[in-house]
Amino acid sequence: MSKRGQGEGTIGKTADGRWQARITLPGGKRKAYYGKTRKEAQEKMTEALRDLNKGVLPPTGRQTLGRFLAEWLTEWVKPSRRPRTYQSYEQMIRCHVLPSPLAGKLLTQLTPQQLQAFFNEKRRAEDKPGLSPRSVEYLHAIVRKALNHALSLGLVGRNVALLVELPRAVYDEVTPLTPAQAQAFLDVASGHRLYAVYAVAVAMGLRQGEALGLRWEDVDLEAGELVVRKQLQRIEGKLRLVEVKTARSRRQVSLPSVAVAALREHRTRQKVERVRAGDLWEDTGLVFTTEIGTALDKGNLTRGFKCLLKQAGLPDVRFHDLRHTCASLLRAQGLDHRLIMETLGHSQIGITMSLYSHIYPAARREAADKIDEILH
Repeated sequence: MSKRGQGEGTIGKTADGRWQARITLPGGKRKAYYGKTRKEAQEKMTEALRDLNKGVLPPTGRQTLGRFLAEWLTEWVKPSRRPRTYQSYEQMIRCHVLPSPLAGKLLTQLTPQQLQAFFNEKRRAEDKPGLSPRSVEYLHAIVRKALNHALSLGLVGRNVALLVELPRAVYDEVTPLTPAQAQAFLDVASGHRLYAVYAVAVAMGLRQGEALGLRWEDVDLEAGELVVRKQLQRIEGKLRLVEVKTARSRRQVSLPSVAVAALREHRTRQKVERVRAGDLWEDTGLVFTTEIGTALDKGNLTRGFKCLLKQAGLPDVRFHDLRHTCASLLRAQGLDHRLIMETLGHSQIGITMSLYSHIYPAARREAADKIDEILH
């Protein structure tokens, strides 16, 4: 094999007639590139040397995608991410990627076409559980993160997930409760022992986990303020308090009088339940609990919520739609998007503007009337 300058690699002909170019990687390992012609092998080597000078290592090894994803989850995601995030990533990979032929593909031979076909198929199978447009996008984001990590380790030369174009997803428009419907719901819920959690959700737009993770130490009824610090999540079968996801989610908000009144009444009721429970009472410090002081399960809260909706003769919406309702009520009253963003704890104002800026017909009519005032 003929020699080249130091750091330039070597190139020559092999016994089987192919041309082989070799470079030395950091640490002393050698990497070979093959071509039918000398020019082809040289071009591959030149590209590899160019990447090497930029600090990008060429792909090495024969690791499969499935094996890499399993290692990535265990060694990188689990130690550094929230337990719920790890569980979510692990479930998506275990249920959708590992059973597919994609898992057996060599990491270095994975192509954009293969990934494109995989996600196209997932999108076509949207009638199956967990394969909604949003879920397909989420799965793609996980695979993209994993392959970015593989790229940083030098296991692949590029992230092929970046070249995938997800099929166009059509989302159902979010339909929050109208002001009249929100009032009707709270009227029906007013006699419920957990009325306060519904009042807080409608009036302040707390996420369900944030509401259930609220502690009395986070609430100042005299000042009419509360701080969102924790959220309740089920992790490995147990309900646990964890930090809210982002810095924006951790926020201090002012309580409207309807929420203050509901929380005062709820605190009085909880004191009665504490006395009634006696030794069975578990002092968790949570605002919203069972009748013996333990954390509330989201499923139980949702079932109660659905019953109240039915009693009020209202549409079958999700508990999360109370958050949409709050944002829409605030917007209908003319509040600025940024103030709504801070109240709801969004990380970006674009989320507020795209998802929560629903304006009711009365507000749209008012806007049209104001145009009439100018033009007439």
